[in-house]
Amino acid sequence: METVIVAILSLLGTCLGSVTGILTANKLSNYRIAQLEKKVEKHNCVIDRVYLLERNKAVIEEDIKVINHRLNDLEEYHK
Repeated sequence: METVIVAILSLLGTCLGSVTGILTANKLSNYRIAQLEKKVEKHNCVIDRVYLLERNKAVIEEDIKVINHRLNDLEEYHK
């Protein structure tokens, strides 16, 4: 009878240890995923900002081309 009780207690201890280990690993995984999501969000914000800067740069470069063309036309007109 003592052997059965010891076996049952060992089984309960093993199950409790396994469940505790699984829950701890799950919490750690969730924490790490949350941290990675934060990094991805920061990266996405940087990508969006770079896209806007590149778009604005293209517009400014086109404006400069137009201004230079107008200046050339004015210089030719006043010669």
